[in-house]
Amino acid sequence: MFIITHKRRRDQKTNYKKRLALVRSGKTRLVIRRSVKNMRVQFVDFEEKGDKTIASAFSTELRKFGWDTSKGNLPSAYLTGLLAGMRAKSKNVNEAILDLGLQVSTKGSRIYAALKGVADAGINVPHSEKIIPKDERIKGQHISEDMPKKFEETKNKILETVK
Repeated sequence: MFIITHKRRRDQKTNYKKRLALVRSGKTRLVIRRSVKNMRVQFVDFEEKGDKTIASAFSTELRKFGWDTSKGNLPSAYLTGLLAGMRAKSKNVNEAILDLGLQVSTKGSRIYAALKGVADAGINVPHSEKIIPKDERIKGQHISEDMPKKFEETKNKILETVK
């Protein structure tokens, strides 16, 4: 007898064993997805009819706050996480659990920069401080000399706007 698996499993888009463990926790999931040029940060709750997105932020939204540089680097990942965290905080989300999906976990990556942004917004997400990128990298000092100034200006605009 041959059993056909779910299509998303066959296409290697979903690890159902990992997803089931996250859903059974009963906590809101912090879903962070990256592409080459952008970042997406979402707070998702499980419902029987389908997952419900509570709050989200996409790195292209940073243009509204004056961010005119790349949307796929460490500083923009942090700012996207901060924006999503502030939006979730305004909708009474205080705790979440990180959902990486099938992405490879690498210490100091953009995923963890976004996680740091969410944590700085006041959302409690269990994590180790060892995986978070250094502050110099989050502020963009490795990119250019004027990046930290742009970073702080954008961060302040996000904090002022989304209160």
